[in-house]
Amino acid sequence: MEPIEIGLWVSAGLLVMVLAGMRVAFAAGLAGLVGLVLIFWAKRDFDAEHLGWALTVGIKTAGQVPHSKVSAQVLSLIPVFIMIGYMAYYARLTTALFEAAKRWIAWVPGGLAVSTVFATAGFAAVSGASVATAAVFARIAIPEMLKIGYNKQFAAGVVAAGGTLASLIPPSAILVIYAIIVEQDVGKLLLAGFIPGLFSAIVYALLIIGIAVIFKSVGPPVGGFTWRERFASLPPALPIVAVVVIIIFFVYNPFGEAWGTPTEGGAVGAFIVFLMALYRGMRWSELKSALLETAKLTVMIFTIIWGVLIYVRFLGFAELPAAFADWITSLEMSPMLILVCILLAYAVLGMFMDAIGMLLLTLPVVYPAVMALNGGETVAAADSAFGMSGTMCAIWFGILVVKMAEFCLITPPIGLNCFVVAGVRDDLSVQDVFKGVMPFFVADGLTIAMLVAFPGIVLFLPSLAG
Repeated sequence: MEPIEIGLWVSAGLLVMVLAGMRVAFAAGLAGLVGLVLIFWAKRDFDAEHLGWALTVGIKTAGQVPHSKVSAQVLSLIPVFIMIGYMAYYARLTTALFEAAKRWIAWVPGGLAVSTVFATAGFAAVSGASVATAAVFARIAIPEMLKIGYNKQFAAGVVAAGGTLASLIPPSAILVIYAIIVEQDVGKLLLAGFIPGLFSAIVYALLIIGIAVIFKSVGPPVGGFTWRERFASLPPALPIVAVVVIIIFFVYNPFGEAWGTPTEGGAVGAFIVFLMALYRGMRWSELKSALLETAKLTVMIFTIIWGVLIYVRFLGFAELPAAFADWITSLEMSPMLILVCILLAYAVLGMFMDAIGMLLLTLPVVYPAVMALNGGETVAAADSAFGMSGTMCAIWFGILVVKMAEFCLITPPIGLNCFVVAGVRDDLSVQDVFKGVMPFFVADGLTIAMLVAFPGIVLFLPSLAG
């Protein structure tokens, strides 16, 4: 049996395990380990006498992966970004942010829902976790919307969809994971997510206003705030703005050299939010909860990374990524049409897998194929299929797949944000939340189409960074 055949059979087995309900981390780790043993055993023609040798070599190879890959300094960004979000919550910065958005925006049709979207976007700028964003605003925003007569399904859908913005708007844990897997610059990827994330929030807001205008009972506007009350709401929300500015300037300083690395920027941001939480009276029990929640989410993400990286090592030995890239480039279709088909495949796959696991499992195969479509890692813009250099193509594709991952956070039956919102609210079922997010599928489809058609939306800020 050839290595590619082993790769296909083991990958099929992995897919069966995931669809059967096995956790992605364990399914990927097991598939990678079995695949490595089979690859080494195949080199000895599956001789029974060499099975012990193949087991030893396969286990040693798999065992080297977690430490060698996860010890990378840049991965420390993930717990730092997650901790910023939880600290901001316990510092009551989220409540201040929502109150400011409400006083300034709630007068438009569907204003409280629009305020929620922009508040989640603001919180996303200090939290790298979509799940945490959805959980926080399910507690803060949904009661406010229900109080003035919002449809409960619509209110839940707004929060679940708004929570997905944390996947794109920096700091984003999933963008960091993408950068690690494809070995691209983390700073440029974080910069690239800023405008598409803001664009997504605006599209969501316009959708909500349109729905509220057509169906007036869905989201009544809220008025009565004076200009004095509006301006008074800004100072409590300023710490979030300060943290965002600090992180961006550590990644890219338009007035000179960057202040430091993204990791250093995240650490400084976390320290500022920690001081603010102490200043606002955060108790020991709240600090303990923030650290425990950060640890739990970090361990979950790192466990997935460990398992998937073992599988990725196996794919390298099986030569499956190169074979898939060769097959993709041999298709008699335009590169753009192939890219659209890949994105549609992500939409289907996301119905059955969580976002991080989906990207980690597919990128080792799909990314080389997309880069080959464009002309290779080192291709110049003039010679490329998508009209951009290899580096810019990697950044553009990263934002596209992360946006698809956002989309998958609200698609049934696995949409994690929907389960989180339903879990926080006893008066909501998962079915209620899934019904509420349905209009946002249209908004996400429009956003993805715009990012594909106009790459400059993604590449403007990274191009400034050089």
